Amino acid sequence: MFSFLKKSSPETKPETSASEAPVEAAKPSWRERLFQGLAKTRAQWGGKLKSIFSRGKVDDELLEELETLLLTSDVGIEATTHLLDELKKAAKRDKLDTPAAIQQALHDALFEILQPLEQPLDFNTHKPFVIMIAGVNGAGKTTSIGKLAKYFQTQGKSVLLAAGDTFRAAAREQLQTWGERNNVTVIAQESGDPAAVIYDAISAAKARGIDIVLADTAGRLPTQLHLMEEIAKVRRVIQKIDPEGPHETLLVLDANIGQNALQQVKAFDKAINVTGLVVTKLDGTAKGGVVAAIARQCPKPIRFIGVGEQIDDLRPFSAKDFVDALFE
Repeated sequence: MFSFLKKSSPETKPETSASEAPVEAAKPSWRERLFQGLAKTRAQWGGKLKSIFSRGKVDDELLEELETLLLTSDVGIEATTHLLDELKKAAKRDKLDTPAAIQQALHDALFEILQPLEQPLDFNTHKPFVIMIAGVNGAGKTTSIGKLAKYFQTQGKSVLLAAGDTFRAAAREQLQTWGERNNVTVIAQESGDPAAVIYDAISAAKARGIDIVLADTAGRLPTQLHLMEEIAKVRRVIQKIDPEGPHETLLVLDANIGQNALQQVKAFDKAINVTGLVVTKLDGTAKGGVVAAIARQCPKPIRFIGVGEQIDDLRPFSAKDFVDALFE
């Protein structure tokens, strides 16, 4: 059974003179919110980096201390080794002899790792553009769908949500709440096969000329192989109605889990061919370095990152802004 969310009627409000109008404080820019959101990771790095680089030379002691810091920030062994090698090369090539120069060299090396992951999602190639969204319970999957709906609306796109997580009633209700907040339709069923719900949603989107379908799927642990197969079934059903779909398969990752994110990317990619990542909850962790580990060990485009609870606190990933926020 479909559920439709209707637009609310505008309320008539008394006119307010210019002198009586409340003065709203200027809203922080996305870059400012990103800097605020990465405060915990930056605190982990900032003071320690200044101490490590204070001697003004890249020697064995500095490299050992830096290695420890990077590993404890979940940068991972491969990315850490690469960053240390690049720092040694820069020190030899550019004769780094000040804390600022050493830090800039590390900044540049990290940016070089992350920049290939900055691949904005092109959602204008199909209509409807079907985005299948997966992730373990607690990663912020359903909330991310609500925020993505808002983002796409700001890009002038119409959106429809498919409540494909039929195994958890709270997930359906949560998605319907986000639908109300964004004033978009949610296709849901009280129970039933998640693949059928998403099939109905895509059919409805085609009939109504909707631009984007955001399809929720049930939370899964990558070790639950029989449940992972159910998500793979959803993908196959989408391809029956659109052979080229889903046009994007996003995996939502909770930044708090650190290195475990790598295993999730590998497992979900094997089951459903992940094409992009959404990294959430970066504001609640000091493990922001995990994005470097992902870049070296299982590079998938990071389409969006989340650094807060507000509806517009999920935005496209910018490698430069991200790295700047870690060091400044």
